[in-house]
This record gives sequence, structure tokens and C-alpha cells, in this order.
Amino acid sequence: MLALVFGPNLWVRWVMKRYADNLAGMPGTGGELAQHLIKELNLDGVAVEVTEIGDHYDPADRKVRLSEANYRGRSLTAVAIAAHEVGHAIQHDRGDKRLLARTALAQFADRAARVSAAAIWLAPIIGLLTRHPVPVSVMVSLGLAGLLGRMLLHMVTLPLEWDASFGKALPILTAGSYLPTGQQVAVVRILRAAALTYVAAALADVLNLARWAVLLRR
Repeated sequence: MLALVFGPNLWVRWVMKRYADNLAGMPGTGGELAQHLIKELNLDGVAVEVTEIGDHYDPADRKVRLSEANYRGRSLTAVAIAAHEVGHAIQHDRGDKRLLARTALAQFADRAARVSAAAIWLAPIIGLLTRHPVPVSVMVSLGLAGLLGRMLLHMVTLPLEWDASFGKALPILTAGSYLPTGQQVAVVRILRAAALTYVAAALADVLNLARWAVLLRR
């Protein structure tokens, strides 16, 4: 169970770190590549900036946000992740309904997850105060439903992430002179890891859900 839940997350981190060293033959940094692609693809209004909360594309602000290492780095990881996040900007520019739906659902799922965690913590207290199983059952059901919703959101995100990696980023990197010779296989691994990041998060949610279920049964 632990291998199933934590294995993908550890694999994603291992792949990103393995190819994070700067290469002498890299024509530019991840940030420079992102800015270049935005200009080349006429993604008007999209900007690139450094973030401390993880690489992502923000549809609300129309910003490609990269970690310091990927923004300034000249590594395969930096270039691949930059192209992946620009892939999301391309999806947004083309009105991909999956991205719009995920954006709306993500905000709801985050709020629901916070409410569900509070509900689970309050369930035992309410049980002690009311000494009746119904209020406790309601709180527990509400809590588990919120966690389950966030887990499902991570899972349905996979097609969108896969498209950003292999429908957008890889063709762009392959067609242009953005990679040193012979590095396409490594970039495919990085893009695969980027696409599976949310799957790893979903599996972590599975463990969290199972943990709460065991505790509440006790």
C-alpha cells in the first residue's frame, strides 16, 4: 500500500532531480524559453514569473509560474517544465473546456477539503456533546465526501496534464532547436513525470482518506 501511494510521488521527484543539472549545450533558461514560446505562439497577455509554491499555470492571472531553479536553470527539467506550463497557457488560449472546468472545480475542491477536514476533527467533539450517532455520522460523511472529491479531481486532471506534456510541449520542443542532441528520451521522461504529478497527489489523498476511515471506525 505504501509503495503504491508514495511510489509515483517519489518517482516524479527522482526524475525531476535526475535531469536538474545545467547543461552547457542548452540554448536558454526555462524562463527564457517560456517567454520565447509565449511570443512565438502569440499568447497575448500571458506573463512568466518566479514562484515559491511550485510550477504551474494560473488561468486567472494568465501567468506561467516557475520555481527559481526552473526559471533560471538551463537543465532538461527546467526546459521541459517550462514548455509543459506553456502548454497549459496554449490550452487556455484555445478555450480548452477541460482547463476551464478544472479551474472552477479546483477552487471548490480546495474549499471542500478544508471544510471536510474541519468536519472530521469536530465529529468526535459533537459526538461527546450530543451523545447521538446521527450528528456524528453526518459530520463524518461530510468530511469523507470532501476528501473523496479532491481525490477525484486529481484523477480527472490527468488527460489535461497529458495533453500539456505530449500534445503541446513535446511537439514544440521536438520541432524547434530547443534541446541538445540526443536528449529527447530524457525529456519524454520528464514530461511524463510532469503529467503524472496529479496522479501522485491523488494517491496521497487515497492514503489520507483510508487513514481517516480507520481512525473513525475506531
